[in-house]
Amino acid sequence: MKPTLLTLKNKQTFEGHAPTWQKQPFYGEVVFTTGMTSYVETLTDPSYAGQIITFTYPLIGNYGVPKKADWESKKIHAAGVIVSEACLDWSHSAGKQSLLEWLESQGIPIIIGVDTRALTKLIREKGALLGAIAPADWTEKLEYVDPNKENLVARVSPKKVKVYGKGKKTVIAVDCGMKENIVRELLKFDITLKRVPYNYDYTEEKFDGLFLSNGPGDPEMAFETVEILEKAMKLKKPIFGICLGSQLLGLASGAKTYKLPYGHRGQNQPAIDTKTKHCLITIQKHGYAVDEKTIPRGWRVSFTNLNDGSVEGVAHKTLPFSAVQFHPEAAPGPVDANYLFEE
Repeated sequence: MKPTLLTLKNKQTFEGHAPTWQKQPFYGEVVFTTGMTSYVETLTDPSYAGQIITFTYPLIGNYGVPKKADWESKKIHAAGVIVSEACLDWSHSAGKQSLLEWLESQGIPIIIGVDTRALTKLIREKGALLGAIAPADWTEKLEYVDPNKENLVARVSPKKVKVYGKGKKTVIAVDCGMKENIVRELLKFDITLKRVPYNYDYTEEKFDGLFLSNGPGDPEMAFETVEILEKAMKLKKPIFGICLGSQLLGLASGAKTYKLPYGHRGQNQPAIDTKTKHCLITIQKHGYAVDEKTIPRGWRVSFTNLNDGSVEGVAHKTLPFSAVQFHPEAAPGPVDANYLFEE
């Protein structure tokens, strides 16, 4: 280990240590997540592309890293990791390597020994901030780049179509950075699942339903996906979306999105069904939301966040279009909302 600094664009710094292989700066948007476990699922979730994740739980890495089949994608998508303590003496029957070994193998930086409580309080006050993990003796100028100015969906979406199952109904799944557990949940039903890239035009094909996946970044950057979705909505076939999928459906309906101050990232976000008043504890990982004031006539807010009142779901009043901002597929976290897949 060697002394390392987390330097924020507002000039505030946090001291820590990092492995000696980290010789240059690593940049990203500094955010926090409140989960106590499941760092593997978090880091391999494409929704975190471009972000340096602060883990608020003080000890990370204590059960190592399992085989790739248990990840949410084929690699780490986060831009970096910030922890108070990284466990070196990990122990778990399914573990294959340590957290630090895993990060180094994929070139993902970590800074250890940071006062993550103070950093999280700062983010809650100032909002998500651009930052850099750089060696303490780095003397050159840091150049911060906002990852949300890029179409991050294009970075994480697959290049080829993939088909699963041979069910009676065909569902098109638009992969904007889809977690593998979403695929697992969808394949529990008697369907043929056709997983397509973010800019794939499926509107001339035969299908029975449309699924819009989670994904990273500013939804307005995924304008190609929205344009195709607008055409698909004219077919009036069932549509269901998760996370970014909710924002994309909102944009396609004519609503607007905005950036949340510090986002919702964790496994304990309360969302209430606006019809039944039933409250769910949900998993969330997003930095943008649909602006309720801009939702057009014919649509309604289906779920609301009980912490800040932001939109957690939208649905059409007469057509079979709906989406939720949270993650009913869990992995990690509670399964309160799993019933939405069956609906």
